[in-house]
Amino acid sequence: MHDHGKSDSPVVPAKSPNNAAQAVAEAVEERGLPKGNAASKTRPGHRAGQGASSALDRVRRVASKDKQAQFTALLHHVDLDRLRAAYWALRPKAAPGVDGVTWRNYGQDLERNLHDLHERVHRGSYRAKPVRRAYIPKRDGRFRPLGVAALEDKVLQRAVVEVLNSIYEADFVGFSYGFRPGRSPHDALDALAAGIKKKRVNWVLDADIRDYFTSLDQSWLLKFLEHRIADRRVLRLIQKWLAAGVIEDGSWSESVHGTAQGASASPLLANVYLHYVFDL
Repeated sequence: MHDHGKSDSPVVPAKSPNNAAQAVAEAVEERGLPKGNAASKTRPGHRAGQGASSALDRVRRVASKDKQAQFTALLHHVDLDRLRAAYWALRPKAAPGVDGVTWRNYGQDLERNLHDLHERVHRGSYRAKPVRRAYIPKRDGRFRPLGVAALEDKVLQRAVVEVLNSIYEADFVGFSYGFRPGRSPHDALDALAAGIKKKRVNWVLDADIRDYFTSLDQSWLLKFLEHRIADRRVLRLIQKWLAAGVIEDGSWSESVHGTAQGASASPLLANVYLHYVFDL
């Protein structure tokens, strides 16, 4: 039986600003990072502290200035403030992972849970749990596999993604829109429409990569990440998520390819892979 559970996959906004002037610029050339792009959106009153944000601003400036820079010390940015903000950014009613822990369960002793997670991450004893396989229906009648991560894995992944976004948002090309902070499909359509109107366009290619998330090469993904990320602790965290495996109908299976569609870190990892394979 298919489980139509929903996870905390980063869903892009449903409504775009429809800024025509900005869309024209994006259609013609690469644009800079929109203001506020790298910050995770959280509920009011639950954002990462000002000091944490300014520290990532410094990372962002270095990443923008030096495209060859490698970052050797990133894990300290995954602090309690950032983990707390990541928790509050999750959807409270999202389906639980293999451990059955819900957002509300975790929040009943939030500070203790976050301190414990923070200590294990920085001590190197954190272990990623397997994702729970669920299925969501597709328009063609088939089902798309979704990986529902455990609650604390969602929290940690979201915090790490915020740190890595401060680097990769400076790297990604301006015409890349998928699953990026501050961008939506409507923004891409606006830019496309403006480009067709302002430039001579003879053809438009509509293409899709079949089973992309579940089929990308993990070894190449890690090599691509190492171009920018030289903090072995962060790379080991990503390796743990990739190797955690899948639980389906009570049975564990190894995940030797891809990254779980539905996990908080997967869209960024997929965009890094595409960046090095197609955009450079």
